[in-house]
Amino acid sequence: MRNESSMIEGRNAVLEALRSDTVIDKIFVLDGSSDGPIRSIVREAKKQNIMIDFVKKERLDQISDTGKHQGAIAYIAAYEYATVDDILEVAKEKNEDPFIFILDGIEDPHNLGAMIRTANLAGAHGVIIPNRRAVGLTATVAKASAGAINYTKVAKVTNINQTIEALKEVGLWFVCADMDGEEMYRLNLKGPIGLVIGNEGEGVSSLTKKKCDFVASIPMKGDIDSLNASVACGVLAYEIVRQRMN
Repeated sequence: MRNESSMIEGRNAVLEALRSDTVIDKIFVLDGSSDGPIRSIVREAKKQNIMIDFVKKERLDQISDTGKHQGAIAYIAAYEYATVDDILEVAKEKNEDPFIFILDGIEDPHNLGAMIRTANLAGAHGVIIPNRRAVGLTATVAKASAGAINYTKVAKVTNINQTIEALKEVGLWFVCADMDGEEMYRLNLKGPIGLVIGNEGEGVSSLTKKKCDFVASIPMKGDIDSLNASVACGVLAYEIVRQRMN
């Protein structure tokens, strides 16, 4: 279900949103403020594991549409999130082995949108993103997905590594993309699988890489050594598709 607005401004409005069913992606608050309502916003946001950015007044003024932010601005999700169980249920309903994208710290909304689009076209059952240090389901993400966000379930989780462990318990195994891995064509990528793609700059974190069963590299023949994260995602996804079709 789509939300109509993407920004909430003002201390009371943000606090009210936190105490309601509004799905909030990120909150900006005035750094160093001792204001009571601001402290309540921070306390409530931490309780809900919502990302908080403490910024200067100039930054709030820059973000604000109204100029009446009162030291607090919240971005709400353009679309509602699913759960990991919802994604597994899609695979079950289709009588297919689960195929899930795990996106570890994607910060560029255009990349996230492109990956959601790829997930839909590759037949993945859903996408999982982390709660912190990553872009959420913004209007830009929705636009970049070219409508795929309406058909592909996206779950947001507190801890990617714990989620991988939980999914292993129900039979999934995991492959991540990394230059130092084994060439993807040599790997068996059939069965219940999670494809892990890392941050645009740093790639998959070392701890998350250790959680993966396989590390796959994409053959590179050019003069530079890396692909854009969403392109790498597409290349690996379609190798999985090719193997699942055989």
